[in-house]
Amino acid sequence: MEIRWLEAFVAVAEELHFGRAASRLHMAQSPLSQTIRKLEKDIGVPLFDRSTRSVSLTASGRSLLPHAYRALEELEVARQAAHASVGTVYGHLTVSFTGAINHRTLPRLTRALRRQYPDVVLSLQGRVVTGDAVAQLQQGTLDLAFVGLPLDPSPLASRLIAREALGAVVPVDHPLAQRATLDLAELRDEDFIMMPSGGGSDLERTATAACVAAGFRPRVVQTIGDPFMILTFVAAGMGVSLVSEGMSDILPHGAVYVPLSGAAQPYLQHGLAWAPSNPSRVLPHALEVAERVLPTVT
Repeated sequence: MEIRWLEAFVAVAEELHFGRAASRLHMAQSPLSQTIRKLEKDIGVPLFDRSTRSVSLTASGRSLLPHAYRALEELEVARQAAHASVGTVYGHLTVSFTGAINHRTLPRLTRALRRQYPDVVLSLQGRVVTGDAVAQLQQGTLDLAFVGLPLDPSPLASRLIAREALGAVVPVDHPLAQRATLDLAELRDEDFIMMPSGGGSDLERTATAACVAAGFRPRVVQTIGDPFMILTFVAAGMGVSLVSEGMSDILPHGAVYVPLSGAAQPYLQHGLAWAPSNPSRVLPHALEVAERVLPTVT
């Protein structure tokens, strides 16, 4: 197996199109196809399902992808090692986050990492909900992820870094907009803007559970995968939503955050998750920095 075979495999796996992958690798499509066939022959299994209209990864291809990423990363680490001074921490760290929900926590971690370890290359992946982050951590395509807690039983490790109350966000001209607090049951007849159901979003799961606990199921008229766009749609008068208290300081003009009243206050629990089996040389250093700048909430 040759490194260039893995580079070709990763390009096709990410593009799912031989023409685009060939252009990305600055080569013709025919030699790229031959390279993939050589890799498949060397491994002994097909890596792609090909048709005249589409290309998709086989189960074997999906299994190989995280290892291919890791092999290419190790090659880059070896290149960096040849130029680094003794004691330098170098390498690559891939971090995922949901989006606007992490506007307070993500910058604190990334700034601290860049200050302390300037030779570490950070790759940030946005709009990765908890369910997808868990899968990618287990596959090895992510090193560290901002997630909602608790996680379902898994081999992952996690740590609670923030706990925020859930509150309502309503249009500025809504009858409840000027209230100091409101009872969640008062929103039972409202149109809701929410994250997609079943998509692995902890915000959606927590918000829906809070509504059910208040005696109703939210009437969802629009789903959006970006938390900030939810706020924008509320500001546009399309409905109401439930978001974490921390998002109240990034509301667009036209939206108002109103805290919830009542003893059964719902909370979002923000955490960091990682795979203890991850062989990354950078991850232990990143976890030490995270422990300092994002301490565990008790």
